[in-house]
Amino acid sequence: MKRSSPATISRRTFIARMGGLAVACAFPRMAFGQTGKRIQPINATFLFIADIHACRMASGLSPNCLQEGKTDAALLRNVAALNAIADKKWPAEINGVATGLHSAGTRIGTPLGLVTGGDITDDGGGQVTEPSEGTQLLQFSQRYQEGVGPDRVHIPVYVGLGNHDLDQNGSPPHVDWYRRELRDYVEVNHRPGVFFKPLVPATEYDVDTDCYSWDWGGLHLIQMHRFAGDTGHGAPSSLPWLKQDLATYAGDGRPVVLFQHYGWDTFSTERWDPVKRTYDDDGAGRPHWWGEADRQALLAAIKGYNVIAVFHGHQHEVPMIYERDGLDIVKPKAAYLGGFALARVTADNMDVVLGEAAGNHGEIVFTNAFAKQFQT
Repeated sequence: MKRSSPATISRRTFIARMGGLAVACAFPRMAFGQTGKRIQPINATFLFIADIHACRMASGLSPNCLQEGKTDAALLRNVAALNAIADKKWPAEINGVATGLHSAGTRIGTPLGLVTGGDITDDGGGQVTEPSEGTQLLQFSQRYQEGVGPDRVHIPVYVGLGNHDLDQNGSPPHVDWYRRELRDYVEVNHRPGVFFKPLVPATEYDVDTDCYSWDWGGLHLIQMHRFAGDTGHGAPSSLPWLKQDLATYAGDGRPVVLFQHYGWDTFSTERWDPVKRTYDDDGAGRPHWWGEADRQALLAAIKGYNVIAVFHGHQHEVPMIYERDGLDIVKPKAAYLGGFALARVTADNMDVVLGEAAGNHGEIVFTNAFAKQFQT
C-alpha cells in the first residue's frame, strides 16, 4: 500500500416523471470468492463527494453561506471538475512524488457514478417557516442529478445524507418535515418498485432507514447516510439491515465499499470537554457526532467481510487518506471547496486519488494518492 501524504486527523410525486437509466461497463475477468463461487469481474471507476452544502433560500442564501463560500458558483466549479474527469489521466506523480497507482498515466474514462457522502444541503433542504419544497434540495438536484449541459453532472448520482440534512427540526406539528423530505428524495431516486422505476435503482433498499446497496460487477457498495446504526431523532438502527445485506450479497468474499458521513478523524470523533466547555479531541464527555460504541458496533457488523474502503465527509478543509481499526478510509475536501475523490477498483487492486477544482472550466489539481494490492 502506498500513500502520498500522512493522515490528519410522499415520496413518489417529486420525480414521478423520471425515467430509468442504464449503467454499463466492461469488466475484464472472473474471480472466485471465499466460498469458491464465481464473482463477477470488477472494473469500477467512480467519484465520491461530500459536504455540498447547497445554501440557496427563497431569497438569497442561508446566513453565513456567502462568507463561507457556499455559493452556487462554487458548486458549478465542482460540477465542471467532475464532468472533466473522464479525459484526464491517473496521476503518475503528485508534487514530484510518485503515486504508485496501478492506473498511473492511463486515461481515467467515464466513471460509473458519483456517490455523495452527506450534507447535500446546509439547512435540512432549505424550507422556510411552513413546509414547502426545499430551495436547497432543489439547488442540489439542479447541480447533482444526472443531466446534460455544463450546470449539472453527467453521470448517475447515489445520494447520501448527513447531519445538516437530518438534524434540523421543523415547527410543530411538522417537526419531522425536513428529515422526511430529504429521505423522500433518497427513496424516489433509489428504491425500485413494481410500478415506479427510480432514476438510479438500488440492488437492495431498506425502507425503514433509507440505507441502500448496489453492485458494479463483483463490487458491492453500501450507502449508510450519517453512519451505520444511527438512531438520531427516533430513527431505527440500520445495523440489522446492514448485517443482512452483507450476508446476502458479500458472503462470498467479494470486495465491499462503505459510504457514510462521519469518519474516524478527530473532528468526527470529538467529545465534550467540561473544562473548556466545548467539543474537542481532548474531551472525555458525550460524543458530539458518533461515539466509540457506535464505531465498535459498526466494526462488529462488518467483521469477516472484505471491506476494502470507507469513504466519508463531515470535515471540510483537509483531504485525508488514513487507516483506523484496520480500515482504509478516504475523505476528500468539501465539495463546495471543490473537493472530490476518484477511485478505481478491480479484482486485484484499488487506486484512489483526491483532488479539487482549480478553475471554472474543469481544471483539476490532484493532492493525495493511495494504491492497494489485494491479497489472493
